[in-house]
Formats: sequence, structure tokens, C-alpha cells
Amino acid sequence: MARTFDEVGIDIVLVGDSLGMTVLGYETTIPVTLDDVVHHTRAVARGVKRALVLADMPFLTYHTGQAIENAGRLLQAGATAVKLEGGGEAVVEVVRQLVEAGIPVMAHVGLTPQSFHQQGGFRKQGLDPAAVDTLVTQAQALEQAGAFAVLVECVASDAAKRITDAVTVPTIGIGAGPHCDGQVLVAHDMLGMQEWSPTFAKRYAELGKEISRAAKAYCDEVRDGSFPADG
Repeated sequence: MARTFDEVGIDIVLVGDSLGMTVLGYETTIPVTLDDVVHHTRAVARGVKRALVLADMPFLTYHTGQAIENAGRLLQAGATAVKLEGGGEAVVEVVRQLVEAGIPVMAHVGLTPQSFHQQGGFRKQGLDPAAVDTLVTQAQALEQAGAFAVLVECVASDAAKRITDAVTVPTIGIGAGPHCDGQVLVAHDMLGMQEWSPTFAKRYAELGKEISRAAKAYCDEVRDGSFPADG
């Protein structure tokens, strides 16, 4: 999958902790471990020749003094850069430390799935002026700390525009409208490989249905004896 995305011109391949929900069967991203992301990053890095490989730092792997060591493991696995969620002072300081250590960092504001309990679930952010002001301030602080881009997730379109206008680094939107500098989609949503997708996600294919059709056809042919054929 990584090789195919790279060949068609995808600029950044994110090994997101959303793999916990799309691949590992968890209900949230919180159970995902650093070892999980390292494993998937190695596979993706072996398939990518051109695109930037970006790896998520999972829950609680950058809130301790081991942030540099943990990020280093992801780079050693083949990532070009790491992504951290949140815009509070503690996260801003971690971003600064990682950048000073030579580790490229993409920031992440708005809906931060690792904090969904604190945010009251998977809800759109930036719905009132004070909340938008906070998001803008966070994005600016993260840029000043050295982040090379800011992912903006699930915020109101006008809030995403304000964030984009307020920083000089690129913004990458997901569920944040058309005003960001780039866009990201979870591959399983884009390819239609799961029954439910967020309302903002466009399904460019329905591979889940095609896989089911192929698997059923295989079962039917094995059971009726038409596969494998003689010779």
C-alpha cells in the first residue's frame, strides 16, 4: 500500500496511530504502543522511495523525559519526521527539544484523538471565538518551537482558515475544510475498507465490498470443487 501511494504521487505517508482502529481492532488510538508504530513504520519505509514518511508518537510516549529516545526509535525505523498531538505548553516544550535534537516535528491541533476523553469525545473543535483564539495561539507557539507543519483536525472551516493565515508553515487539514495548505485522509476511509467513515471523509473506492465479493467467490469455488482446476 505504501509503495502504491508513493508511486502515484502522495507527498506524505503518515503512519498514524489510527492504525489501532483501522488495523488492530481497537476502539480508540489510546492502546497503540510505540512498538506498534515502529513495526508499521518499518514496513512503510521499505515501500516508499520518494514521499516523506511521517510517524505518530503514540499516547504517553512524548510526555516524559524519554521523548527524544522514543522519537529516535521511529526515525531509526525509517520515518523522516514525527507527529505530536496537542498545543499546550508542555507539548510545545517537547517539540522544541525534539527539533533541537535534530528530529523534524509536525504539530497537531484541534481534535486530538489521544485526548478524546478530555475533549468529550470525537467532536468538532473551534466552535466559538475563544476556542479559535486558543487554537491560533497554539499553532503559533508550535511554529515558534520549530514545527515544520501543523495538522489541523476536525475544526470549523473558518477556524482552520484563521490558523492557516496565522502561521507561515504549511497546515494540513483533516475534517477542517478547504482552507488548509494540504489535506490528509485515513487510507481505510479513502479506499472504503471499513463500514463507517467520518462525514468529512470522501470514499474514493469501495474496496471493502470488493474484498468481500472476492473472498466469497473463493469460498464458493473451493466448496463446489471448481477451484483449483485440474492441471
